[in-house]
Amino acid sequence: MPVSVKENTAVMGKITSVYGVKGWVKVVSYAQEKENICKYKNWILDNSGKKHTVKVLNCKSHGTGLVALLDGCNDREVAKQYCGSLVTIPQSELPDLGDGEFYWHQLEGMKVVTSDSVLLGKVSHLIETGSNDVLIVKKCKESLDGKERLIPYLPGQVVKSVDLDKGIIEVDWDPDF
Repeated sequence: MPVSVKENTAVMGKITSVYGVKGWVKVVSYAQEKENICKYKNWILDNSGKKHTVKVLNCKSHGTGLVALLDGCNDREVAKQYCGSLVTIPQSELPDLGDGEFYWHQLEGMKVVTSDSVLLGKVSHLIETGSNDVLIVKKCKESLDGKERLIPYLPGQVVKSVDLDKGIIEVDWDPDF
């Protein structure tokens, strides 16, 4: 089933390779709890901008990742077409978060300013380091300089406020760092 390119989706994982000979695929989950991706019974697969929806027949933990069986995918050769696809879901299907909690996709593209109103750049993406998440901040049109900054996402310490409506994250961060 084709999916509108304009539909807002959230990336939940990636299909990396085939698993076995019966059409299963290996999946790396980007969800905080890796099995959470299995709760969604319809995935929108994005392979180089080509999107289509697939029904998930089975999804389970396997080693450090997951394996999944998709509807219509009954052998290894069919499964190969899905390798490299991002697994996305409509943002409208994500569970609501508590106050002060945000999904990564909500923070991407937001401007990052210091407490002194110095524009450091925009959030390109985030990474998980084990101890805390990190904002990857890259230059934008009006930013202070061309530096890429890695800023720890530590609410109340480094991150002072997040205003989704204005698209601004305020940080307590030295612009020279």
